[in-house]
Amino acid sequence: MPDRVSYAQRLSVFDATMLVMGGIIGAGIFLNPAVVAQRVSQPALVLGVWVLGGAVALAGAWCFAELGARKPLAGGGYVYLRDAFGPLPAFLYGWTELLVINSGGIAAVSVTFATYTISLAGLSTTATAPLAMGAIAVLSTINYLGIKPGSVTQNILTILKLLALAALIVAGLWFASSAASAAPAAPAASPAAAAPAASAASIGAALIPVLFAYGGWQSTNFVAAELKDARRDLPRAIILGVVGVVLVYLLANLAYLKVLGVAGLAASTAPASDVMRAALGPAGATVIALGIAASTFGFLNLAILAAPRVYQTMAADGVFFGRAADLHPRFRAPAAALVIQAGWAILLVATRTYGQLLDYVVFGDWIFFGLVGATLFYYRRAGGAAEAAGGGRDQAGSPEYRMPFYPAVPIFFVLAAMFAVVSTVWSNPRNAALGIVLIGSGIPAFFLWRGARLNTGRPRDVA
Repeated sequence: MPDRVSYAQRLSVFDATMLVMGGIIGAGIFLNPAVVAQRVSQPALVLGVWVLGGAVALAGAWCFAELGARKPLAGGGYVYLRDAFGPLPAFLYGWTELLVINSGGIAAVSVTFATYTISLAGLSTTATAPLAMGAIAVLSTINYLGIKPGSVTQNILTILKLLALAALIVAGLWFASSAASAAPAAPAASPAAAAPAASAASIGAALIPVLFAYGGWQSTNFVAAELKDARRDLPRAIILGVVGVVLVYLLANLAYLKVLGVAGLAASTAPASDVMRAALGPAGATVIALGIAASTFGFLNLAILAAPRVYQTMAADGVFFGRAADLHPRFRAPAAALVIQAGWAILLVATRTYGQLLDYVVFGDWIFFGLVGATLFYYRRAGGAAEAAGGGRDQAGSPEYRMPFYPAVPIFFVLAAMFAVVSTVWSNPRNAALGIVLIGSGIPAFFLWRGARLNTGRPRDVA
């Protein structure tokens, strides 16, 4: 009987860091600062909200860094939830990722990429859907060929998006004094209306788009089995990547505020374009449009690359399509899972249903963020019990990396995730109720798959 194909350990710490940064930076930093400025109209508070969001992201990074070092297996959060809370919550996480969150995100980002691309190329808007579907197909094919082609593509695209942000920051901060007069004027407002006193509710509302702009560092844990030295390199990559993104985001917001002012930023529908046009003219707006297209394309590649490792691990557990459990014998990639994901995302683009589905379950992402963060308490207890019994390392993993300030950090992160969920549900309870139905639809699917394949004997951890 031939040996079972395993994942190839080919990713360096640089590759993993680019995955972290590429998984966070999408279109949010180019658009969301305007939303934040609308909700808190004082410059110090605008920056303060981004700092607070960065603190949440860093807390999450520390949690996921330790989890990845303890369990460097394909599937990331799915594996941690399965160990701590059982197979059903873990399956619902993977089910929601495939059904809406990741696949819907792939569809939405592919359309964003296509929109910017056809605008730059002067094409008809009728090309939007075909170009979006083509982008999904091309990137899925690249990642079908293995982790190295996918990661090299990611490295290039992440560097391009960082260059675009660097151009925005330099143009905004360097040319701010001369460009401010060219910035779009905000609507006239009375002095009282121009800077209303910020309330806890307004700060909370401003924090929501910031938290979503910072999300995405968890994707690198999905490919932990493919790092050369995951226990050492994964924590480094996550922390370096998140800290780097926080610094870039804060500098970008300084550029927005310096060129547009807080009122101009709040009035802008495309703040990055407005800053670059004010600083460098029409050529600057074209440069940043190219940068946004590259950024969305890179984010799309990361979403396509990482999540199929979750579906492959689910299939290895017997709770997904059996063929998805197998890795390609040559490329050592989750080929069937990639094809399933691509097909579903393309269908969502073709039917234009992704936007509504994402509205329903966007809060689900932070439900699972919080639950995954909470699994660290399980691993700490399990590891402590093993050490007390003289067993050394156990299934809770290696103690080589431990986060600082435990348990305050995971408690803070879990509370922040709860805040994001409650705020999102409060703003639209109808969508939240429909989202709960969508997430819950995985329960019968779980029992159907488990009942059909209960005795297949598939291995659980594929490394």
